[in-house]
Amino acid sequence: MLSNRTGIVLLTALTPAIWGTTYLITTELLPPGRPLLAALIRALPAGLILIALTRKLPQGNWWWRALVLGALNIGFFFALLFVGAYRLPGGVAATVGAIQPLLVALLSSGLLGERLTWRVAVAAAAGVAGVSLLVLRADARLDLLGVAAALGGAVVMAFGVVLSKRWRSPAPLLATTGWQLTAGGLLLAPVTFLVEGPPPAHLTGENLAGYAYLAIIGSALAYTLWFRGIRELSATKVTFLGLLSPVVATALGWLVLGQRLTLAQVIGAVVVLAALVAAQVQPVRRRAEPQPQPLRGVPAEDDLTARR
Repeated sequence: MLSNRTGIVLLTALTPAIWGTTYLITTELLPPGRPLLAALIRALPAGLILIALTRKLPQGNWWWRALVLGALNIGFFFALLFVGAYRLPGGVAATVGAIQPLLVALLSSGLLGERLTWRVAVAAAAGVAGVSLLVLRADARLDLLGVAAALGGAVVMAFGVVLSKRWRSPAPLLATTGWQLTAGGLLLAPVTFLVEGPPPAHLTGENLAGYAYLAIIGSALAYTLWFRGIRELSATKVTFLGLLSPVVATALGWLVLGQRLTLAQVIGAVVVLAALVAAQVQPVRRRAEPQPQPLRGVPAEDDLTARR
């Protein structure tokens, strides 16, 4: 039978697995050239639905905390992700983003008091190497602004994960998730309209199905599981699970879209999964060896020494 901790890890791992389907949904169901609109619809409707279901609004300092977390985890992250994806090949953007576990480990050591071990550092480096094998292409071009945006996205998301762990909300999980999605969506709205203009006048049934999937499954469900994992597990262990996203995206491209899968990609997937598992392993704590007790009526050696 699975332990409670293992069950939480597996449930949290569903989030990056769901996020890994975003590429397939975007390319097959959504109108082309509207990534910011997709990000906005992922965030704002999902957040409003969760707030309506819980009927709870932030109290006190959680007004500004929800805004900060929503900006880091949703608004700023999605916007930077869009810039990086637009100016870089997907493989470069994913490889840069794979440094997030190491960033979270470093921030956790400073803000949460978690110890940064060699095992975590090596697993983080292996994760970057595995993702690069999985998605990076030899002819990938580099763009300075695109790399900066992808790196910025990893940084803001890392801060968002660590602060989500540090600031534990007294409100129900669904409410806290709704606050962040709504705050992030409100920040994205003006950027979306300035960059992409108003939404398309005509949306097909496939478009609506794709947007509904992103809002309900890709955000409302996925982020609830993600923030629950952050509450129950260490921030570093949770962020390593995010490496599943490019693995799932690559697997779906092969299974559904008929994309070619190379030996290097298979090796990359194995390396990523090995790094992910290594990061989840709990360190074994040695039990202190019991000290021998003196026999009843026989003085201990220290007592004999003291009497001499």
